[in-house]
Amino acid sequence: LPVEKQVGSEVIGATINLSGAFTMEAKHIGSDTMLSQIIKVVEEAQTSKASIQRIADIVAQYFVPIVIGLAVLTGLVWYFIVGDSVNVALINATAVLVIACPCALGLATPTSIMVGSGLGAEHGVLIKSAEYLEKAGKLDAIVMDKTGTLTQGVLDVTAFKNYNGDESINMSLMMALESGTSHPIAKAMVYYGEDHGYKGKAVELESFGDVPGKGLQGAYQGVSVQLGHSRWMSELGYDLSAVQDDILHYEEQGASVSVLAVDGVISALWAVEDELRPETIEVVKELQSQGIDVWMLTGDNRRTAQYIAKQAGITHVIAEVLPQDKASKVKELQDKGLVVGMVGDGINDAPALVTADIGFAIGSGTDIAVEAADIVLVRNDLHTLVQAVRLSRKTMTNIKQNLFWALIFNCIGIPLAAVGALNPMIAGTAMAFSSVTVVSNSLRLKRAKI
Repeated sequence: LPVEKQVGSEVIGATINLSGAFTMEAKHIGSDTMLSQIIKVVEEAQTSKASIQRIADIVAQYFVPIVIGLAVLTGLVWYFIVGDSVNVALINATAVLVIACPCALGLATPTSIMVGSGLGAEHGVLIKSAEYLEKAGKLDAIVMDKTGTLTQGVLDVTAFKNYNGDESINMSLMMALESGTSHPIAKAMVYYGEDHGYKGKAVELESFGDVPGKGLQGAYQGVSVQLGHSRWMSELGYDLSAVQDDILHYEEQGASVSVLAVDGVISALWAVEDELRPETIEVVKELQSQGIDVWMLTGDNRRTAQYIAKQAGITHVIAEVLPQDKASKVKELQDKGLVVGMVGDGINDAPALVTADIGFAIGSGTDIAVEAADIVLVRNDLHTLVQAVRLSRKTMTNIKQNLFWALIFNCIGIPLAAVGALNPMIAGTAMAFSSVTVVSNSLRLKRAKI
């Protein structure tokens, strides 16, 4: 929503002035500007991220030299201790090498990652790296931006009350006044009027004026008309006692209330707010059931934030946060030892998206948010956030199963080869079968329900 400014107020670069004109003084340029500070935070967060060493790489790091050592030892034992021929010693040593060939071990992780990433893409979850597919299932907390992420990011009229005079006249007066401005609240009210059959039915005003930060005014059939917030009506000396309870009720719900006064009499009221996405409540509940704490992070005032959080079922709320401070709030949670995910859609969310262990960008968000994120929820549906977490957990389970099958063949086969119970041809067949088993298990992931 627009923020009121007075003489002496600071304005951020790229701020849109909705009415009138003003003179400003540039106090920060270049590297001192807000946008530059955001870019700086993003860059610092990117360089501080350490990549995770793959599980299979760690195993292979020790496995390969140990197997080579065992093969050499097998040959020496058969030749020097058992006293068999060089031919037998070499065959048994070769059998150890063949059965232990870590093909399955090398396939265990990449095949699962490939299938998992493809499954994610089919469901609208775009994963930028295997590292993020692995991390998503380990999240302890998910921090969610409010506007455009938990909410739809579009203002709607959620309530209308007619107190005095003909409802159709009051609606037509509202259409006439609000059609004359590009204010977001005005657009929402005009859409509401059009949806209720008042398109093209605006009355003709005899005069029109925009009172910055307060509302709109005009004259109709020689009568003064004002439409704006309740504080302005109080300043004009109008009696709000009959509607005060309704105003407070809607404002406590985080709505912006516009009041219509005709000839000094309060005649109607419209409540405008940004509503929750239809899937928000279900998604929050699902994440919490999976042991993930959900936090709401917003620059909005605390009253609005608390109301939205209560609707969504979120107990952890961080409100009135400046854009450059969002990343530090995520860092505070990480400092507590939590693995933190961040979900956002705007320029202001970019630093926090990069700082988080996993950054999730809503597909309809800004380019910078999508660029900064690790996982993009292409479908613009929060259900895909839950799917990303489930996909990660199922993929990691699949990788562990693959590593088990890869290693169990070796654990059983190496001793058999070392004692001469396997010749290289049988060992080669068993080694190939272990690879087939791993690949088949990875392909099974494609049918997983996420």
